[in-house]
Amino acid sequence: MRMLKTLALTTTAACALAGAAAAQTAPGAPGAPSTWAYAAKTGVGASYEAYTDGAYKDGGRTGTISKVWFSIADGVLTETMYGLIHEAQIKQMRFAVQTSTGLAIEGADTVAKTEYLHVDAEGRPLSPAYRITTTDKQGRFVIEKAIFTDPDRQSLFLRVTVKALKGSVTPYLLLEPHMANTGANDAGEASNMALTANEGETFLTLKGSKPFAAASAGFIGVSDGLTDLKDGKLDALYASTGADRGAIMLTGQLPATRGEVTVDYAIGFGPTAAASAQAADGSLKTGYDEVLAGYNSGWESYLASLVELPRLREASMDGGKLLQASALMLKVQEDRTHSGALIASLSNPWGDTVDASKPSTGYKAVWPRDFYQCAMALAALGDIQTPLAAFHYLPTVQVGPNTPGNTGAGGWFLQKAEVDGTPEWVGVQLDQTAMPIMLGWKLWKQGWLSDDALKTFYGKMIKPAADFLVDGGKVGLGWNSATIVPPFTQQERWEEQGGHSPSTTAAVIAGLVTAGEIADLAGDAASAARYRATADDYSAKVESRMVTTKGSLGDGQYFLRLNSDQDPDNKSRVEVRNGQQPVAEDQMLDAGFLELVRYGVRPADDPAVLASLPEIDDQSLEDLYRIRYAFTFPGVEGSFPGWRRYGVDGYGEDTKTGANYGAGDQMRPGQRGRVWPIFTGERGHYEIARITRRGKPAPGALEPVRQTYVKAMELFANDGLLIPEQVWDGVGADTAHPYVRGEGTDSATPLAWSHAEYVKLLRSVADGVVWDSYQPVKARYAR
Repeated sequence: MRMLKTLALTTTAACALAGAAAAQTAPGAPGAPSTWAYAAKTGVGASYEAYTDGAYKDGGRTGTISKVWFSIADGVLTETMYGLIHEAQIKQMRFAVQTSTGLAIEGADTVAKTEYLHVDAEGRPLSPAYRITTTDKQGRFVIEKAIFTDPDRQSLFLRVTVKALKGSVTPYLLLEPHMANTGANDAGEASNMALTANEGETFLTLKGSKPFAAASAGFIGVSDGLTDLKDGKLDALYASTGADRGAIMLTGQLPATRGEVTVDYAIGFGPTAAASAQAADGSLKTGYDEVLAGYNSGWESYLASLVELPRLREASMDGGKLLQASALMLKVQEDRTHSGALIASLSNPWGDTVDASKPSTGYKAVWPRDFYQCAMALAALGDIQTPLAAFHYLPTVQVGPNTPGNTGAGGWFLQKAEVDGTPEWVGVQLDQTAMPIMLGWKLWKQGWLSDDALKTFYGKMIKPAADFLVDGGKVGLGWNSATIVPPFTQQERWEEQGGHSPSTTAAVIAGLVTAGEIADLAGDAASAARYRATADDYSAKVESRMVTTKGSLGDGQYFLRLNSDQDPDNKSRVEVRNGQQPVAEDQMLDAGFLELVRYGVRPADDPAVLASLPEIDDQSLEDLYRIRYAFTFPGVEGSFPGWRRYGVDGYGEDTKTGANYGAGDQMRPGQRGRVWPIFTGERGHYEIARITRRGKPAPGALEPVRQTYVKAMELFANDGLLIPEQVWDGVGADTAHPYVRGEGTDSATPLAWSHAEYVKLLRSVADGVVWDSYQPVKARYAR
């Protein structure tokens, strides 16, 4: 058990040091407009915390529950959360270094390397603790930072070493708070002993093992330390931002050095100034070695509990490095108040151009679809407790009579919600209503969810969801007053269009068939028959609703991305989304029909499936419509496939200007969605289904899947072993960021779904059968 120590750091002698910030109030409120940070993270982390009776409670096996998360991008600490997982308190903390030839700033003037602090003999990560090295592009200095959280306190720990390579250097710590999940309403103070910030009832205190030589608090763009340093000196010192609030920066000067200087920092959080200071003091008093040892031991115990890890390592191509990182990433991205609340990503997509003046969860929220992928991947690893906690969490985001503001039909699941269940987006996506049913069935068949527990959930969650998949109903929540008539979905899995969608319909059919089995268990024979009959009806109409025979691409016969009516051949126009023109439905290719095979609704050799593969794989198409791309990587033989979400996708950077998606709150016609690594995993799963169509694969039969699809997903990961949402496809300008083809963009890294797809692909290879295929569905439709 970790030991909690809260002794305060003695600071009396240090307080007497000269160079403390002057007792002045910073001018310039509210400062420059604030944004979030670059979203291409190379590291994210949090402490491992054990459940007590399926919940996070202080005093259990791991003591106090730490509720601090951090992220790293461009070699600097970026969004750091405390409280609920979406509640950011810091935008970034970086260093500026004054040299004999000018000022250099981490990120813009350095190159970064991300490494794990704690690895096994094979180089596989054992905890999400990081060593970040930033090297000055002119060779004048190197900064090394060790970053992790204190598992026994609400604090973040950093050990910072600055090494001078050419002459004397003077480092400056630059901390930009975004307290209470906004960046425009903060106040702060600075002294040689501490930097503090607050908004409302949320407080932050940064303390170091050595005092600052000077310190200042100011408003960004006017009186902050970085602005002051433009003349090479930190001499306009302000002790406080005063009564005014805004976007602030806190600056602390480290000692000048011609060699190297090392300082430990702890950033404490709390509901009061005293609590945040106590957390920081306690971490520093405990010390680097003991805090890191506690952090590492927690994660080692978690990895040791994953009984499938050794077998899945054998299926990987990198010896299990990305696999273990994926296990860490999936577990890190769970809230520590609402157990089982699995989010999409610890990032805010294209955050460096997203307004931070108002609260924003970004991807730090629950989408039941992404949630399902993560829970299934954790189950694939042999984690029993987290998927069960996730399943028990699901009623929190199911719409019903207790949902605030709901006046309409219930049973469906919120499109997007904060981890406490607060609705954010209220579109109806039928796959998100089916997947909780599928997850419950899987946990039951694994023997992890008892008959009695599942029967209880049948009445309160599964039956209302299944009934909605049959009957639909009139929605009454927020802006949404639509009448839903399944299997027509108000939004498909990319949340942008309504219609008959192959991927949505696949999940709905699987959800209904598995709901039928659960209804049988509960003794509800009438509902079981109704669910199966409806699934049969939906299945019988898949081709007539969603396969065109008169398409304008290829031989004209293929699955549409979606069909807004009953006729797949009438070339109806899609709705305008993401700045793109409303093309005819047959011009928008999408590989989502492969989900019909994954879940067992169609066999891998189904004629319509086979007929659609040439179109989605056609690399001669114009880039606007093309979705498949081939990637090569330095030092690696061969090329590796990747796919976009769909043709004419505008969810990405502008091909003309390189601008971020939605920059300036504007949708532009040049925007382009890039390649998503999850589709390489989805195609790998299809190949497994094809190879195993007639039974157990022959020895070595799945080796091409490993060599192509497993390897590709490993190559798409960055040096922190994080898999992006999107990788750069090389189409158009990249002036906003100098992207490299095949590497992640500013959209969102890590995407939990990307890691989940990789883990599930390894489990499917290891098992010789698709992990999230559903046997009763397959037996019914894909014999």
